[in-house]
Amino acid sequence: MRVFLPSTLPALAQALRAGQVGPGPVTGFTVTPSLREAYASGDEEELEYVAMTEAARASLRMLAQDPAAPPRRVVLAAEIPAEQVKLDARDKEPARVLIGEAVPVKRLASAHADDAEAGADVRAAADALAAADAGDEDARFAVDGAEGHELGWYATQELPYLAE
Repeated sequence: MRVFLPSTLPALAQALRAGQVGPGPVTGFTVTPSLREAYASGDEEELEYVAMTEAARASLRMLAQDPAAPPRRVVLAAEIPAEQVKLDARDKEPARVLIGEAVPVKRLASAHADDAEAGADVRAAADALAAADAGDEDARFAVDGAEGHELGWYATQELPYLAE
């Protein structure tokens, strides 16, 4: 099953050095029954896009915890056996799952990341995230500014260059 793993550029570099994302459990996002229920319409591709968007928001949370990281959201797409994936849906994260063990880099199918031009908006969103969660509309606007940037697609052979 396709699972989207939130990351950052430093976390991606670490995963490439270690040969794995994790240790486990690893938080991911995928098309879950809760996500299907939250979206009455939408085909598999549209639901995967929603799951990837949730992973991008989780990447933003990782950036908020690591202000020294380059301000680019990173989402790693991985193929994970279904039996390794446990549902962990939450109110605002219906696509959330836990993978019980580290994810080998060989399971990565691609990556999605902001381009450098999104940096100012992504940093502002990371800085505003706590206030947005608390209901501040101006902070919510800043978070939406980052989410207005589409993530670029990277093949697995490009990951070392992305992580530099």
